[in-house]
Amino acid sequence: MESAIQTYRIRLDGIRFRAKHGVSRAERDLPQDFVVCMEVELPVALLPRTDTRARVFDYDQLATLVVDAGTSASYKLLETLAERIIERVLDGTPALGVTVQVKKFGPPTSVSVDAAAVELTGRKGRSP
Repeated sequence: MESAIQTYRIRLDGIRFRAKHGVSRAERDLPQDFVVCMEVELPVALLPRTDTRARVFDYDQLATLVVDAGTSASYKLLETLAERIIERVLDGTPALGVTVQVKKFGPPTSVSVDAAAVELTGRKGRSP
């Protein structure tokens, strides 16, 4: 019997890390908190056919890719960081597509802003 499932997505909310990203030198001198939320589209063929953990896609692998991409280099722009995360996920997993939101708290603005975030979507075979 053929499965009626058409889409397989995994969402990870609140992947946290500390890193040195920002336009100003002061932002890059001290680690700041970043939070990433992401949704990954996987091939339906990877959907587990039994209720066992053995065949499920490894959520930890996704979270580790995000933290590694976020802490292995320093970027001036949240957009660049989001692009690097998308590249790592599309290159390092069977993901067909990925949407990434990167949030930074207390951005340096002339008025009070709690957080700034960017969201990008990329698909395999296309530039993010």
